Amino acid sequence: MLLSLVLHTYSMRYVLPAAVMMGTAPTYVLAWGAWRLLSAVLPARFYREVDDRLYTIYQSMVLFFFENYTGVQVIIYGDLPKSKENVIYLSNHQCTVDWIIADMLAIRQNALGHVRYVLKDGLKWLPLYGWYFSQHGGVYVKRSAKFNEKEMREKLRAQMKAETPMYLVIFPEGTRYNPEIPKVIADSQSFAEKEGLAILKHVLTPRVKATHVAIDTMKDYLDAVYDVTVAYEGTVDHKGQRKLAPSMTEFLCKECPRVHIFIDRIELKDIPEEQMYMRRWLHERFEIKDKLLIEFYDAKDSKRRNKFPGKSVHSKLSLKKTLPSLLFLGGLTASMLLTESGRKLYVKTWIYGTLIGCLWVSIKP
Repeated sequence: MLLSLVLHTYSMRYVLPAAVMMGTAPTYVLAWGAWRLLSAVLPARFYREVDDRLYTIYQSMVLFFFENYTGVQVIIYGDLPKSKENVIYLSNHQCTVDWIIADMLAIRQNALGHVRYVLKDGLKWLPLYGWYFSQHGGVYVKRSAKFNEKEMREKLRAQMKAETPMYLVIFPEGTRYNPEIPKVIADSQSFAEKEGLAILKHVLTPRVKATHVAIDTMKDYLDAVYDVTVAYEGTVDHKGQRKLAPSMTEFLCKECPRVHIFIDRIELKDIPEEQMYMRRWLHERFEIKDKLLIEFYDAKDSKRRNKFPGKSVHSKLSLKKTLPSLLFLGGLTASMLLTESGRKLYVKTWIYGTLIGCLWVSIKP
């Protein structure tokens, strides 16, 4: 009986955040949809400005749970500019929380609404979210030979034409680094060896296509590239072997005490333009990531483990940045659910919003 109670209490640690984040999605989509219709006759720039503000509200509510609720310590190394910039954000990829890390950095620059993602094509079928991410400026891409370079360039050019602020998040590895799937890691290392590239231990061999297209298309629009390396403390077993990084559920259950984020801001002039040379440059950047992560996980001196080299800052996010959004969206959703007509509208938004979204992404890039 006591064990059941403990397990139930543990599960509730993520049930509440998940219920609020998912439960407010229809409310958010309705608000966004109303603005989309109202702005149909306005220049695209006006739509984008309000869309970015709406996105900031939703994502800052999400960050309430991932930062304030969990109490995770965010340790930042390197230089994170305080002002907003048009950037491409390149990071290692190991779990679903990686998407939240980009938000954590963006909100500290007051650029949360500018975050847009390069996503795997299959994610466009997510109920409500898949459609909205595309509308917000996200780019869905397919792997290898199916990668549509022309489609990606056209979408990015449309964003620039509308003067859309850009915080474009790309995970060049293309899939997650997962110690529990050694074949993926072995295949990545074999490919690197075949191509005469350095073999990497804690990251996968990066793919250059999306990064090259993004930088090449927006080179006159961007201020910089952020090279970001992320490590989650507590992801090493008793034998010193790296474990799977925390899932969103585990993170919300407060299983990650600290997340370490190393940022290197790179000027565009320091990046080769031709794809062949950019490929080599990108791999060299991942070699640097790998060395940082080897130091983090494998340093012989235990005092040097669980941290990156150099100065760091414990960056705590103020409740003022997140709590108002939680109260606002939570209040709107609760008000809707209190009435019968509101509940019907809520359910219809889930159903028809998902169906319309699936139809939209099937015919639009």
